[in-house]
Amino acid sequence: MSTDNTLELPVRNPLSDAADAALCERYGAPFATSPPEWNDTLETLLAHRSVRAFDDRPLPDGALETLIAAAQSAPSSSNLQTWSVVAVEDPARKARLSVLAGDQTHIRHAPLLLVWLADLARLEAVAARAGVKPEGLHYLETLLVGVIDAALAAQNAVVALESLGLGSVYIGAIRNAPEQVAAELALPPHVLPVFGLCVGYADLARPAQVKPRLPQSVVLHRERYDAHAQPSGIAVYDGILSEFQTRQGQSEAAWTCRSIERWRTRESLHGRDRLRDALAALGFELR
Repeated sequence: MSTDNTLELPVRNPLSDAADAALCERYGAPFATSPPEWNDTLETLLAHRSVRAFDDRPLPDGALETLIAAAQSAPSSSNLQTWSVVAVEDPARKARLSVLAGDQTHIRHAPLLLVWLADLARLEAVAARAGVKPEGLHYLETLLVGVIDAALAAQNAVVALESLGLGSVYIGAIRNAPEQVAAELALPPHVLPVFGLCVGYADLARPAQVKPRLPQSVVLHRERYDAHAQPSGIAVYDGILSEFQTRQGQSEAAWTCRSIERWRTRESLHGRDRLRDALAALGFELR
């Protein structure tokens, strides 16, 4: 019989600790449920943050092509692949696009700007070579397919680039002036610039943080939509996000206030209120 009276503490699983820490950071509060397992993919996804400060290192050889391969591995509706992307590295062109997109400095500083496109021109050209007039291309549904395809492809690229130690930030303001962006990039009719993506190595002197998201009680519905839990969940989140922003030296305005201000007036859309007219100018009929 052993006379060792040393108290044996339970051995903690370091993978479980990593998962709990990642989930806590993602929601800004302890998370009640642990994932069934933990792996590098989940770690990369949950650690996502928007990077707006880049150092001056260029991307390694083959990085761009690898990101596009990852993007092309995303699902595509009916395998139509109704998206394209323009890679912009020229400083002068990035500077001009920065002005069109709200004069965001990180567009100029990032070594690479990817402009993702809903591209119906390619299918139109394929049909023309076959002697077919593709009536279905001119409906809103088809443009929506192109926008979704572009978004799925871009997010695949984001996961890939983060796995390579790179950072990125989406640029929705590319839609502030879509006709001018189309002219800058020599886009043909029936091609819409959907959003940009700055890519590069994060400046470690100005690190980005994981921004907490809404509680799952607000966004997860089981079987049928149920909004009863939303007010209490949003109230909790308002406090969490205000504290996060204060720590970051930003405005402590709650998520509710910031979201309302984002959509309060036509002017708050920063030019995107005329997107329907811009689509017509770019050749989209949208029946």
